[in-house]
Amino acid sequence: MSDERRRTPRFPFVATAEVLEKGTAAGGPGRVTELSLYGCYVEIPGALEKGAQLLLKIYADGKYFESQGAVLYSQPGQGMGVGFQNVNPHYLTVLKMWLISAAHAKFGKKD
Repeated sequence: MSDERRRTPRFPFVATAEVLEKGTAAGGPGRVTELSLYGCYVEIPGALEKGAQLLLKIYADGKYFESQGAVLYSQPGQGMGVGFQNVNPHYLTVLKMWLISAAHAKFGKKD
């Protein structure tokens, strides 16, 4: 997906993820490699099809984030872009903290 179509910047970010497809017992571990306010990219061998609804759990830096989501694009055997949906305010706080940290890592921290 081109950067021009994104609502907010995405940042390199590495975290452990758990993907659970809605309506099934299917799911598995993955790795988040990019993060934004509205979604992320998850490397996972069993990428779900575009449009699939899921529950995404992300673990990093001793923190936990959870959101419902939808697959925005899929790269079979590689991973998928996930858009967050209905994010709980508590988890939004965690997400914003991670984004600030990722932005500092990418651009440097200004004093």
